[in-house]
Amino acid sequence: MDSVIRGAIVYLFLLIIFRISGKRTMAQVTSFDMVVLLIISETTQQAMVTQDQSMTNAFLLIMTLVGLSVLFSWLKLYSHRIENWLDGTPVVLIEKGRMHANRMHRERIGKEDILEAARMTQGLKKLDQIEYAVLERTGEISVIPKNSGDTD
Repeated sequence: MDSVIRGAIVYLFLLIIFRISGKRTMAQVTSFDMVVLLIISETTQQAMVTQDQSMTNAFLLIMTLVGLSVLFSWLKLYSHRIENWLDGTPVVLIEKGRMHANRMHRERIGKEDILEAARMTQGLKKLDQIEYAVLERTGEISVIPKNSGDTD
């Protein structure tokens, strides 16, 4: 039973930490991020198993973690509040060509991030060519260009 409680606590702790870290953290994984993730996984493993490294304990922990994942997926189906807390909501960064600096700052998104997404997805070169830019729940930035008559 100790393993189930430890597994649940670690699962919830990591869920909160990754939710607080923001959407962009999970969308753009750098070499540094990968190293941090590997260290977190090793630390997490040690926190969950203590001295019991048996197959039974491993299976119990896997069932606990998968069970919690299924439970939260089920809860998201019935509660928009839980879904929004777990997955976040899209954030409009540029609206009708106007940047929302406060939202960009809060989400740790720079102009360069938006321009990169605009180049990669729409072939746009300048911010004034963007009608809307939205930080999606996945951490990706969706860009909608201005009508061809609206651009330079």
